[in-house]
Amino acid sequence: MDAKLNITEINVSREILQDYEPAVHALDNLARHNGNLERSFQDLWTEKNGQPVMQQGKSLWQVTLKVLREELCGDDGFRGQLKDYTKNPGSAPLLTGLIVSLVGLATANGLPIDPAIATIIVLYILKIGLNIFCEYTEPSTDNSVIPVGN
Repeated sequence: MDAKLNITEINVSREILQDYEPAVHALDNLARHNGNLERSFQDLWTEKNGQPVMQQGKSLWQVTLKVLREELCGDDGFRGQLKDYTKNPGSAPLLTGLIVSLVGLATANGLPIDPAIATIIVLYILKIGLNIFCEYTEPSTDNSVIPVGN
């Protein structure tokens, strides 16, 4: 799923997170990439960790989301924080708390995510919704065909 934020969404997020430096850095990067969340993620990842070496056909963005999906979707604390933010959008403490929570959950599960990268991921989850994030799966790469008839 190729999600983008428009300039208004970026500016609203920038206003909410103006006092949180890692988020400001992430939003500057996001603006440079015209709201493209995946490109911003890749750019921030490379900046922090160097160029990733991935298998052919693999996307660091998709692999990261898959790992996070396994951790976040079953975490009632994160779900609760997200629900609190959606009831009170515009709350800097709640949005910053989501970012910090994501960093903590990812780090505890061996995924090195800094707050700027976590900002991009949280904005992605807010954009598409947690239920869609938790249910979304990659298209099947199963090439088996079930014969119909003879």
